[in-house]
Amino acid sequence: MSEQQTPKTEYNKRALFWISVLALFTAAVSFSLRTGASGAIQAGVFNPIDAANSGRLIGEALGASFLGFALSLLVISPFLDRFGAKRVLLFASACFIAGPILIILAPMMGAGGMIIFMVKFGMILCGLGWGATEASINPVTAVLYPDDKTHRLNVLHAWWPAGIVAGGLLSLVLFQAMNLSWQVAIAMIIIPGAAFGAWAMKETFPKTQIEDPDMSFTDMIMVPFKRPSFWIFFVIMFLTASAELAPGSWVDVALTETVKMPGIIVLIYVSAIMFVMRHFAGALAHRVSDMGLLWMTTIPAALGLYLLAVANSPVTALFAATIWAVGVCFMWPTMLAAVAQRYPHGGPWTIGLVGFAGAMAIQLVLPKLGAIYDTAKLERAGGQDAFAALQPGSEQLQDVLAYAAETSFRTIAIIPVILFVIFGAVWFIERKKKLGGND
Repeated sequence: MSEQQTPKTEYNKRALFWISVLALFTAAVSFSLRTGASGAIQAGVFNPIDAANSGRLIGEALGASFLGFALSLLVISPFLDRFGAKRVLLFASACFIAGPILIILAPMMGAGGMIIFMVKFGMILCGLGWGATEASINPVTAVLYPDDKTHRLNVLHAWWPAGIVAGGLLSLVLFQAMNLSWQVAIAMIIIPGAAFGAWAMKETFPKTQIEDPDMSFTDMIMVPFKRPSFWIFFVIMFLTASAELAPGSWVDVALTETVKMPGIIVLIYVSAIMFVMRHFAGALAHRVSDMGLLWMTTIPAALGLYLLAVANSPVTALFAATIWAVGVCFMWPTMLAAVAQRYPHGGPWTIGLVGFAGAMAIQLVLPKLGAIYDTAKLERAGGQDAFAALQPGSEQLQDVLAYAAETSFRTIAIIPVILFVIFGAVWFIERKKKLGGND
């Protein structure tokens, strides 16, 4: 028994948790700076290439990071203990250095096709870093705090909105106060990326498949297939991510012109609310269960997205954002904790699979949002030629962009309504089984 306990004494629990926090903070800063720069990238990079379809192009570029996120989660999660969480985090650090460099160099490539490729590939690398981060830190945190997963995962993921706030404020300072280029903002991602990699090199990380030390790799892989109920959570995560992260990526492109302030401010404000509220998720989940908590949040999520669709001023945008933030703040980490609790023998594999579902959702949803936005703006303008003739800053152009933003947000507001039904059904079934004494 003493031999089994010896490795545990080698882990600096506090240091490992804060390395995980810094890694996720970096992923959030990267997300926020890319979002804050998206309008400038659209205007300075994609408009000269194809102005009529620039919304789709920036949507595809932003979505590419989620493709990288999804792929790294899918590949790394089942092999996390074979790779080692430390190596995975060092890989993530390298991606947060290389990805921004490629994006910065993209405009120097000359031809439009090569520019688009470089931006997307740089975004994919940032996404690979993000996915490697999530693939490692969530199982590590679940191992470090086996009896307090919901609370600790929510505290860990409180630093996601904290990173968005930091990155958003930095982008405002760089763009609004200092009038610097978007390349400077993207370059800032490299600093925290290098920092958490250097810190991780000094620590020893635990293995993450600890629920049953005799369980084989094949047994772990088969958990989702032996327990088909897992795929319900897979589908739910696809939808919850679409309700939270897709609109978060889209606010700068869609809202900047329509609410008379940089859309990134909305994301900063929402993230500040989420940072505070995620520290209380554990207490709320103990009162109503994780599914009950998620069910209740779908109502403000749907209402907030609808109100963002019709917002036309800073006041109405911030009011809508407050309601939306209350709705989505617990969704991602509570879904991870719910899967970790219900399918513990799946280890990092089942956690990674639901993260993969969330990432693929955004990768698919963002280009669709961009296409909806482009279609709506051309429809409102009266065609591609009429849109091209609109003068920058004119009331006609603002009306066209406001209509496009409303259409895109109104479309995605349907998703929390669907989740209201699904979460309610899962909560009801689980409560019925519990009251009936069934496991």
